[in-house]
Amino acid sequence: MIGSPGFSRLDVCRDRVTCRERMIRLKPGLLNGDIRMKHATFISRLVGAPRTPCHITYILQVHDSMDRIGEVIESSTTRFTTGAYELLTAPPFGALVRAQTRVPGMAVYGLVYEIRTGSKEPGGRAVVRGRTYTGRELYDAEIYHEHPDLAEVLQTEFSAITVGFVEEERIYHYLPPHPPPVHYSVYQCGLEELTDFSTSCDFFRGVLFAHQIPSDELLAAMIRSAARARADGRTYLVHAGREVAGLLKDDYDRLTALLRRIRP
Repeated sequence: MIGSPGFSRLDVCRDRVTCRERMIRLKPGLLNGDIRMKHATFISRLVGAPRTPCHITYILQVHDSMDRIGEVIESSTTRFTTGAYELLTAPPFGALVRAQTRVPGMAVYGLVYEIRTGSKEPGGRAVVRGRTYTGRELYDAEIYHEHPDLAEVLQTEFSAITVGFVEEERIYHYLPPHPPPVHYSVYQCGLEELTDFSTSCDFFRGVLFAHQIPSDELLAAMIRSAARARADGRTYLVHAGREVAGLLKDDYDRLTALLRRIRP
């Protein structure tokens, strides 16, 4: 990136098409050699530029830190766990999330396969709060309203299986060289980014044959979300169904059960 202090300009070249994007104002402390990815998000689709399945160009855009939904609290090569910043607020099952890394221009993609809420204390458990000492009955959201301290003693977490990464403006549908670091930011991908990532079905195999996760339900949820993100979702469902059929051609019962879950 180049530019005067406080600004950066991104020149994008793709398949002989050169697009010069507008100047993007950055916070003063962000241009001292290391653009901190926690203050930026990727947005795709450059007007007039051709799109290819695995070569998607993104521009760096500053956004409010409130766009972050949490930070990595446990990480490994194949999956990572995120602590949500807001209690009971997590991406839905099957959502595509993005975790930042120490490498500028690289982020790791994951599919949410588990969401849980419990005590922040190791080995601790939540206690009953629905009945007060005076005998008053509290129900559901009333409990959280009457006990605002619950946000301090409980935490919502979600785990995601790693399904790819983006580096130097290119999306890869296999494991990254390194997992996202603990305490780095996690974001939920928008419809645009979900559409770009799911253009290729190369990550289907990794999800279907992953261990200790509800793989069939997870892939079905992801396919449904990717179809809803498209104007012609039925065409995507047909394409995804054919890919699944090829992977599960030797397991008819499992194949038919999965296809029922993505049926429009």
